Amino acid sequence: MNFAAHELLETSEALRTKAAEIEQHGAFANMCDDQRLKSILVKHQQQMMTAYQQGINLMQGKGAMVTHQHPNFTMQNLNTDMQQQQVTMSTPMTNAKTLSDQTIATLALNTHKSGSVMGMQWANECVDPNLRMYHVNGANMCQEMAYDIWTWMNQNGYYQPPTFNTQQTAQMTSMFQPAGNMQQQHPMHQMPSTMNTFNQGNLQ
Repeated sequence: MNFAAHELLETSEALRTKAAEIEQHGAFANMCDDQRLKSILVKHQQQMMTAYQQGINLMQGKGAMVTHQHPNFTMQNLNTDMQQQQVTMSTPMTNAKTLSDQTIATLALNTHKSGSVMGMQWANECVDPNLRMYHVNGANMCQEMAYDIWTWMNQNGYYQPPTFNTQQTAQMTSMFQPAGNMQQQHPMHQMPSTMNTFNQGNLQ
């Protein structure tokens, strides 16, 4: 494959990062106590292992089926009001020999958030369509894994985003109006459902 030099550098960086995160998630899964968190970490590790192998195949000219299925984001049993539930925060242990579930989840969440940002940055540096899509899919996978972790943290009282009151919400949502005559051309009830699917899911 005749990749540009910067594409090889960006993709090599991505593969090094994925390799480290595969080991990291294995360590996290072995340390955590909560079985649901463990299953999330193991699932994420498997997804990263698949992506890692795809990247190797692309780099070595073997080709790779870089496909992606959109997940189903739901707000079921999630709490987005700090006033209704006290947020749990433990005291940091300076001489810890193992990590708490809360710390593991926080580190995994930050890993996935950073991975989403970096994946798009790597994609923007690629001119080869397959490599570009590989990094775009990696960024998307990371934001989905971040949502998985955040959901667990939210349901366990570790991450409750604050909300505005009804008046503040109405004021914020009415600040912007359609440009020109777009409101007549595209009434809200005719907008594609995919435009409004995730308007509340990105709460991290």
